[in-house]
Amino acid sequence: MADIIHGAVIGYGAAFNMGKHHASQLKAVEGLDCVAICDTDKARTEAAKTDFPDVKTYNNHKQMLEEEKDIDLCVVVLPHYLHAPVAMDCLKAGKHVIIEKPMCITIAEATEMINTAREKNLMLTVFHNRRWDADFWTLKELVNSGVIGKIFHVEMWGGGYGHPGKWWRSDKKISGGAFYDWGAHYLDWLLNIIPSKMVNVTGYFHQNRVWKDVTNEDHVEAVIRFEDGAVADVQMSQIAKIGKPRWRVLGEKGAIVSEGDGFRVLSVEPGFPAEQVVKFHGRPGPSYYQNISAHLLKGEELIVKPEEARRVIAVMDLAEKSSKSFQSEPVPYEHEFCCCCK
Repeated sequence: MADIIHGAVIGYGAAFNMGKHHASQLKAVEGLDCVAICDTDKARTEAAKTDFPDVKTYNNHKQMLEEEKDIDLCVVVLPHYLHAPVAMDCLKAGKHVIIEKPMCITIAEATEMINTAREKNLMLTVFHNRRWDADFWTLKELVNSGVIGKIFHVEMWGGGYGHPGKWWRSDKKISGGAFYDWGAHYLDWLLNIIPSKMVNVTGYFHQNRVWKDVTNEDHVEAVIRFEDGAVADVQMSQIAKIGKPRWRVLGEKGAIVSEGDGFRVLSVEPGFPAEQVVKFHGRPGPSYYQNISAHLLKGEELIVKPEEARRVIAVMDLAEKSSKSFQSEPVPYEHEFCCCCK
């Protein structure tokens, strides 16, 4: 194995400065380095050169892949609809790939990338960094402790009432739709809480009910049925004048609901309090990029596996299909999706 992984960031847009964030992580984590940054906007590569004077900059990722033979890893930080085609270019060039969330737009795109990475023995993963969020990790620990027994129903909520803006968040061709923003985080959290195989997805999409000048949906909802009988209902909205807790989890022995900076937990399971409030606390162990370094240099297990990321895409892709077909859509490839998430 190599002593150091040379990385390149593709996409250095000013929005959220995520390109800079990824380059900084590559620079900061032992075993990794950022040697190149690419953006089609020359003003942004000039900014990259100011931020990281020692990196090479490019305005065409194919040129970069052709000229920079020492690059081992590419980080794709682009508008959603470009994730799959650019990641495929990188995989075909023999590079490991990290993709900003969401992985892509369709199940077919995810499958093509996964198969290509397998064929070439390359790492493919998605920046599902919010698995490290304190609220999610606290919830996962609670569920794993057995305090509420086996989960049979989950409700997840995000949104409010307000115009989604005229940026990529409101353009379906670029974003993939309303589910592909925060919904990607929510669904990744959910599928780490319920590891059972998904059976089908039923979607309910509302478009242009209120915001008629955008192409993203106003309100999206996915109801997911799992093989063990559990059901999850995930809603994201820009037209909800009243909301509800982010998490409401029902188990055979109790329930968990979001409240402020913690969870209210009720239980009838022996050995646990009948009612308690558990404050959020962080995830121990390596960070996302520390895991990438350990995986590529030491062969340690990858925390965010591509098959897990494809499960997220499956829900969003099939929810839209279901909304149009007015029937539940079966989940393909689920024997590969269910990986007992870490």
